[in-house]
Amino acid sequence: MDRAKISSQQMGVRRFGRVNWLGLRTLARREVMRFMAVWQQTIFAPLMTAGLFVLVFALALGEGRGEVMGLPYLVFLGPGIMMMTVIQNAFANTSSSITSAKVQGNIVDTLMPPLSAGEMLAGYMTGSVVRAGLVALVIGTGMLAVTGAGVAHPAWAVCFVLLAILMLGGLGILAGILAEKFDQMSAINNFIIMPLSFLSGTFYSVQSLPQPFRSLSHWNPIFYLIDGARYGVTGVSDAPVWRGLAVSLAVVLAVLYLAWRWLKSGYRMKA
Repeated sequence: MDRAKISSQQMGVRRFGRVNWLGLRTLARREVMRFMAVWQQTIFAPLMTAGLFVLVFALALGEGRGEVMGLPYLVFLGPGIMMMTVIQNAFANTSSSITSAKVQGNIVDTLMPPLSAGEMLAGYMTGSVVRAGLVALVIGTGMLAVTGAGVAHPAWAVCFVLLAILMLGGLGILAGILAEKFDQMSAINNFIIMPLSFLSGTFYSVQSLPQPFRSLSHWNPIFYLIDGARYGVTGVSDAPVWRGLAVSLAVVLAVLYLAWRWLKSGYRMKA
């Protein structure tokens, strides 16, 4: 056997071309099946939570709540509820997958196969896109049926939903890498992700806030996601939609790049 053939068979040499499509497809399929196996918890529960939010606000406020930004309150509220649920599900899917694998000690099953950092990133993100996309589709359809309103700018709405999934799915990867146990992950979610999503104009217009809270809201990247989706659905927004798109794209690229770097180096994942 000549040296060239021996060299080609050495461990660690990629023999799948530029992209390991089989490995990528397998990881993506695993991530989708992981949350679909418990769909009552990952899909049905968020839909019930979103429905309860709408029901509580409708019963508590009724017709007594005035218009917000020229819209009936439930029409204004709908896109915020949808995006808040999308954000939470996109973050939960990637963060729980990595944290569970680290705690259970089977993260090696993902690290050992011949997958590049980009392929691992794409595989994990596929799970978030499918899970949060399903939630967005069902909640969005339900909201339109309840309010009777149409979609003003469908392309903008889809764009900001996708950006939200990518941003929070990427943050979920970073949080999963940082966390060593589930209570650390819960702390990240409870003290960072949830406050940012609740204080981003989900239930109110930031224009109604006094200074300096109004200006501080514009430093919250999740504000631009919710505001952009609201513009896509209703045609009104608190901030210029192009500024929201630019900020969201910049944050998404930064988050995904950092996630790719950490996956490539094995930071806090490899012994």
